[in-house]
Amino acid sequence: MSGKPIDVLLIEDDQRLAELTAQYLVQNGLRVAIESRGDRALERFHQQQPDIVLLDLMLPGIDGLTLCRELRRVSRVPILMLTALDTDLNQVIGLEAGADDYVAKPVDPIVLLARLRALLRRAGPSAREHDAASRYLAETPDSGTPAPDIRLGSLQVSPKARTVHLAGKLVPMTTQEFELLNLLAQRAGQIVSRNEVFRAVRGIDYNGQDRSADARVSRLRRKLGDSADNPTRIKTIWGKGYLLVPDAWGPEC
Repeated sequence: MSGKPIDVLLIEDDQRLAELTAQYLVQNGLRVAIESRGDRALERFHQQQPDIVLLDLMLPGIDGLTLCRELRRVSRVPILMLTALDTDLNQVIGLEAGADDYVAKPVDPIVLLARLRALLRRAGPSAREHDAASRYLAETPDSGTPAPDIRLGSLQVSPKARTVHLAGKLVPMTTQEFELLNLLAQRAGQIVSRNEVFRAVRGIDYNGQDRSADARVSRLRRKLGDSADNPTRIKTIWGKGYLLVPDAWGPEC
């Protein structure tokens, strides 16, 4: 195979689990490097320059949440968090720290691979720089040609470039934050249900209990200068979903 395969950095202190996970991913065409300590992981990340990170929550040296925040400060690389603490609180905390998605351990390798593929596909051009990556991502086809830029006053969402500008300034976004905002902006002035949000950013249906959508909306509000207590730009319509207010963004820059 020519070109460079997808590089995965697996940060996991359970050696047996890490080896089994890596073996399965390698068998499916990815290249995997393993790091067992949180306090070495950031340096390893810079050395490895991976296309995606699998990050355990419980790590020696530096915990996964702290490491996730550090990684998010320096990179937009997709981060899939692995956690044995399958509670709403830990899931929300992980998303607040900057993770793009999470899976609870033990996870079926097929499910893990599907989540990886979904994140890589949504990561956009940065995950497609190599021939091998393009062939791999072709297994989960795109929805088609990116839509044109969306301009709502001072807010500009660019699906093709996968960038967001507010009042002329670039707003850093994780992969799933961008997917969420793009969905809301495409439907500005309309209620977008929680189920639609889940299917757009996680590829699964809403189970009626998972609060991760609320966490993502809350984080998005902060990045876009909206109020957490009394939001006027991205509103929660209780029992229905979310609504992006089209005329709440000020004059176009």
